[in-house]
Amino acid sequence: MLHPVRQRAPPGRSRGAPVITTPARPRTSTRRVAAAATVGTALESYDFYTYSYFAAFFAGPFFFSALGEAGALLASFATIGIAFVVRPIGAIVFGHLGDRIGRRSTLLITIALMGVATGLVGLLPTGEDWVLFGAVALVVLRVVQGLSLGGEWGGAVLLATEHADARRRPFFASLPQLGSPIGSVAAGGLMLAMFFGLGPEAMAAWGWRIPFLIAIPLIAVSLYLRWSIDETPVFKELAATGQREKNPVWAAVRTQPAAFGVAILVALLGIGSYSLMNTYTMGYGVTALGFDEMQLLTAATIGGLLQFVTVPAFGWLATRIGSARVVALGAIGTLLIAFPIYWLLGSATFAVLVALMVVGGILPTASWAALGGTMQELFRGRHAYSALSVAYAIAAVLSGFIPSITAWLGTATDSAWWHPGLVLALLSALTLVGALAAQRMRHLGDEDADAAQAVVREEAPAPV
Repeated sequence: MLHPVRQRAPPGRSRGAPVITTPARPRTSTRRVAAAATVGTALESYDFYTYSYFAAFFAGPFFFSALGEAGALLASFATIGIAFVVRPIGAIVFGHLGDRIGRRSTLLITIALMGVATGLVGLLPTGEDWVLFGAVALVVLRVVQGLSLGGEWGGAVLLATEHADARRRPFFASLPQLGSPIGSVAAGGLMLAMFFGLGPEAMAAWGWRIPFLIAIPLIAVSLYLRWSIDETPVFKELAATGQREKNPVWAAVRTQPAAFGVAILVALLGIGSYSLMNTYTMGYGVTALGFDEMQLLTAATIGGLLQFVTVPAFGWLATRIGSARVVALGAIGTLLIAFPIYWLLGSATFAVLVALMVVGGILPTASWAALGGTMQELFRGRHAYSALSVAYAIAAVLSGFIPSITAWLGTATDSAWWHPGLVLALLSALTLVGALAAQRMRHLGDEDADAAQAVVREEAPAPV
């Protein structure tokens, strides 16, 4: 049965004025909200890792062979960066929509664009006669993916946290981060199975298309989950009281500039470490260290499976000690192992490779798992979608070029063993600074979410 809910009058309206009653939908279950929030980041991650493997193994020979072996590899990695370059534009556009028309409606748009663009990559023609067309079409599709990704993560975090109570909010903020291991395991496992089942020749001929085409039916599941949930209490409260910002992006930058800088620093390690270890290290491991593709995919998949435990575990830890402290712990640990891990990798057996990928994945995962909770705490609800999306997008832009920067550094240092470790250490140090600053800032996002939750409890129908 639907119960009537009293709409609060916007500022300026007399309390004696007539009020409008509308039927309230039953509150969406937390499990369904968690699934709806996670499904988009999982598809985002699946796209990222699928394309990262494609860029490392196939994109160069297919579309950029005229540039030579080294140039083709750099160009293929640059197509990863293109999606990150346009991501801030998507963050501004969809962040604006998320703060104006709602979290749920905006996330329906982003997931549809993302899935269609990913699927179309699998339909691109190859061969000498299609090199130019294929390269241009690939860049266009990466632009579409980047725009949609710009509005995905921030909305997913808000969808999860704005439905959750204060005690469980840091844990729910970690659930969208599970999209990363879901996507990496799905992409890596599928690529691994196809390499074993089809062989390198069939993979290069047509097998590479299958991981992209699978994204198309996944859109239907994603749209259903997001269509079936309710809007968040925070946004409903903003709409009911007339507090939505006309220009939320500018309002966020103008009123909380320091929080923006802190949020970008906090995000660097969580995003950048995956870009380094699952993109650059893949190509580097094959060309410089002598591992084959299947060994590296197996190690990455094992590391991704472990995150199914570590992400929620670090999310639980954040409910006890705070999200920013968990980010700081991950940054400190990664800083300590950044150089040893790449020193050992140069002479590693396959067993040692797996161990290094696991250890090297756990510590940055702490910073990744608590990233959403840390950033959500920093910003007011009325411009939170824009603030989270733009700050995350800027960090993603910087991280998207990490494979190319690391490759350039490797060339400049004659592939010195420490050059990837230097990049990982720098990311760790910057995130540690951001996490320490975040601990000292006021939790404005939590204050708005708590207030909205209180209104929901007040308006809940009395038991009959």
